[in-house]
Amino acid sequence: MAKLNLVVKQRVAYKVTTKRKHSDAVADNLLNQNFNPIAPNQIWAGDVTYLKTGEGWMYLAVVMDLYSRRIVGWHIDKRMTTDLVMKAMIKAYNLRKPAKGLVFLSDRGSQYTSKRYRNLLKQFGMRASMGDVGACWDNAVVERFFGSLKHDWLLKVAQPTREHMRNDVAGYMKYYNLERLHSANNDQSPVEYENSLRKVSGWS
Repeated sequence: MAKLNLVVKQRVAYKVTTKRKHSDAVADNLLNQNFNPIAPNQIWAGDVTYLKTGEGWMYLAVVMDLYSRRIVGWHIDKRMTTDLVMKAMIKAYNLRKPAKGLVFLSDRGSQYTSKRYRNLLKQFGMRASMGDVGACWDNAVVERFFGSLKHDWLLKVAQPTREHMRNDVAGYMKYYNLERLHSANNDQSPVEYENSLRKVSGWS
């Protein structure tokens, strides 16, 4: 490979960032890797990933509707706190206004097991479902989203500042929801797939 001037670019190995306070409550895993709800606003999934810039780390929290794979809420900050995941969820709730009973899947990180976050889910009428510690496949759809975000978008350009990263992430969210095609969506983008459902079923 050296003779051909080829360079192998390896993906960064999965890194466990989940840390839970033992005093916090852990919800049961209600899904067991069933990521295919039959309608929107039945199952959402969320997670946090870390993003490196020239000024230091940033942390991105997302909320995805597993029906269409649409990112319905997200927030980015330089600190990984409970406020980070709460702001992503509040944005998602304000956008969708789902009926009570929605299941929200996450890992067992302290942000998601905290009393403040559990109270927020209760306020919104949502049920928590949590995967096992270190089991990235329990939230595989969101993990794949993070992989695409980093390797198809963010790592292709330098990220010198946190503001640059914030703007680049915002650009990807727009591209992902409006343009990126998904085989699970009959080769439509998340928004296109949801719009086609509205035409068929009158969902709103």
